[in-house]
Amino acid sequence: MKRLALLLALATAGCGLHPLYEGGASGSVASSLSRVEVAPIPGKNGYLMSNALRDRLPQSSGEPPLYRLEVKLDDSITGLGVKRDDTITRERRSLRARYQLVAASSGEVLLDATAGSDAGIDVVNSEYATIAAENTALENLSQIVADQIVTRIAVYQRRAAAAEK
Repeated sequence: MKRLALLLALATAGCGLHPLYEGGASGSVASSLSRVEVAPIPGKNGYLMSNALRDRLPQSSGEPPLYRLEVKLDDSITGLGVKRDDTITRERRSLRARYQLVAASSGEVLLDATAGSDAGIDVVNSEYATIAAENTALENLSQIVADQIVTRIAVYQRRAAAAEK
């Protein structure tokens, strides 16, 4: 067992893998993320997404932003389960985001990608309960999609920093 552990340690020692947030809050990725400005996103879903993104991005150090994050959302609810009397019993809420990381100085698009997730919603007899479930789904989807966006930007920043070396 000890030999296997030693062999794995030796095999991965030279693989070139590095932690994404190497250097912690003062590392290159965290420093770059702190200089990302989130452009306004219209609508309720935009408000939730903007807040989720700002929660995940490190606080700005007071320096001007180097990047602007532009996000366009597509939020939809689709009925899935249908009874014989045409009433819907299940819905799927989908939140898709197309986002671009833009260099603030030149306007050059550095990263153009998409992120998205889905949530299932039970439609019940209470309209209030169904609306509450739809809103909760949107809040949760905003968190999930924001995680995907910030992770993708961090990976981009890590690769850009590695290419500069």
